[in-house]
Amino acid sequence: MLPSEVLQISQPNVQEFILENENVDEKKLLLSKKEILGIPSNLIANQISGRRKAKIKLPTWYKAKGIVYHSNLAIEQSSSEATARFKTQTIADLIKSRKSMVDLTGGFGVDSFFLSKNFDQVNYVEPNKELVEIVTHNYQLLRTTNIQHYAQTAEEFLKDTSSQFDLFFLDPSRRDESNRKVFRLADCVPNITKLQPHIFERTNHLLLKASPLLDIQQGLREIAHVKKIIVVSVENDCKELLFFIDQNFSDEPVIEAVNLDQQGKVKETFSFLASDEKKSETLFSKPNAYLYEPNASILKGGAFKLISSRFSLFKLQTSTHLYTSQELIPNFPGRTFKIEKIDPTDRELKMLLPDGKANVATRNYPLSAEALKKKLKLKDGGEKFVIGFSGIDKKHITIAIKI
Repeated sequence: MLPSEVLQISQPNVQEFILENENVDEKKLLLSKKEILGIPSNLIANQISGRRKAKIKLPTWYKAKGIVYHSNLAIEQSSSEATARFKTQTIADLIKSRKSMVDLTGGFGVDSFFLSKNFDQVNYVEPNKELVEIVTHNYQLLRTTNIQHYAQTAEEFLKDTSSQFDLFFLDPSRRDESNRKVFRLADCVPNITKLQPHIFERTNHLLLKASPLLDIQQGLREIAHVKKIIVVSVENDCKELLFFIDQNFSDEPVIEAVNLDQQGKVKETFSFLASDEKKSETLFSKPNAYLYEPNASILKGGAFKLISSRFSLFKLQTSTHLYTSQELIPNFPGRTFKIEKIDPTDRELKMLLPDGKANVATRNYPLSAEALKKKLKLKDGGEKFVIGFSGIDKKHITIAIKI
């Protein structure tokens, strides 16, 4: 997108058209018109699509007038506003001096924007000149004045700068040159495993964002001096892994499992060491009165035994990450259910679910949730849950109410 096109799209009449057609199928728009208000229709269609994606993910951008969106991929790969807000608070807790920082993988500029609230100066680095143009324009609308823009690769910036910074942030692209998804840090762009020594010539602190699909232990094998690993979920949906790296740290890192709300506020947190998990012992039991499922961050972090011992819970089976107790355990970091019936007969199922509706889930069970729902002839909905899982001696179906 050329600078002139950015200006055209930001014009009030064009923005008004985009706003009024926010819910229009942009593909049909492309087929029906070559130009809209003198602008190629594909540019308008891209803005409509981008605005729709930003509505929930980036409400600050969505609400601002005149915002220009880049490709859908740039928005999809950007942090959500919730996780970016969380990073800002996290960094405030982790480092004292916050004069200047560098975002080596600027992208759509979401993380740079929120981190700029906690730093005197932010340096945004992005090799895509078109994207830099768009982000510069958007920052002006968002009234951000302490961000410098560099249309460079991470490698070029590190080669050119002689300054010292309080923090570097990286969110490497998880796609290779053929646009295929990759998961090892060494396969991402830029390659943090090669850049880390050069970054540590300019700072002591590095915050690395990685895919939630990355194996945590694999990440620790690829990068050194990790002080803290934060597994970040939003409303129990695991979104990203954060590796806080301190050049002077050489001990075992803390793993912190965090579940946020849509605004980026912490709902649940659970911290532990991997060595604590290894040393923990778990007791097993048949289902009792209550059923517990840890949140997505705890499961990703791997605290399968420790969550049991810390909350005095019994595990249902080694590979079934569900837990049980006779008495209600308050403040459990995840979902808690009161069991109504274990292994109901067809008659009991109809009595307990008279409208034939339930929220069906399976954990370590031979059928998928959809297959179990079909087998039991249930429809989605209602307040009750039907959960299929494997226990220590048999497979169970449980009717439960979420607490």
